[in-house]
Amino acid sequence: MTSTRLPVQFFTRDVLTVARDLLGCRVTRGGVTVRLTEVEAYAGGADPGSHAFRGRSPRTEVMFGPAGRLYVYFTYGMHHCANIVTGQPGTASAVLMRAGEVVAGHALAAERRPGVRERDQARGPANLAMTLGLTRAHDGLSLVGARAGGRVEPPETPVDAATVRTGPRVGVSGAGGDGTAYPWRFWLDGEPTVSAYRVARTRNGRAG
Repeated sequence: MTSTRLPVQFFTRDVLTVARDLLGCRVTRGGVTVRLTEVEAYAGGADPGSHAFRGRSPRTEVMFGPAGRLYVYFTYGMHHCANIVTGQPGTASAVLMRAGEVVAGHALAAERRPGVRERDQARGPANLAMTLGLTRAHDGLSLVGARAGGRVEPPETPVDAATVRTGPRVGVSGAGGDGTAYPWRFWLDGEPTVSAYRVARTRNGRAG
């Protein structure tokens, strides 16, 4: 595959626009490339499902910019999940990478997810982060610029708009889980790597 890294301007746009446009994009980190098939948008102070809804904290500081960096958090005492920061500096927003298809680095992906079917290697946000080798140590890692520690590339084939679906975010409770007000989960219909929808079990949202 040729490298056509997306510039920072791609990520400085509105989080919903970036989330939709990330479908089909290829994320490369740690020797593995994943084609995104499912994402979720989180809009900081304007979004009760966001970690940054109540403002800055040591955990969420990276969400406030600059765009194009990773916000990686640890959840349930066992999993890491990775978001890509979007928007303008000072206004927190990010896109959770929920699921994707491994398209390069298959041997490394298999080492990181031993005994798992290829379809499931990056199916679900914790699995995707594990497949890309991401932990809290990579919080703030840039995906843009000359010193980037990873990259995001556009789809090899343009995504058919007719295949894009939207709905409630997975595992988000309270007002942020209202799929009518916040249909901010985006996925590609018919993709076997898209994760299963489930309702929230806790008050807190899953992502930034």
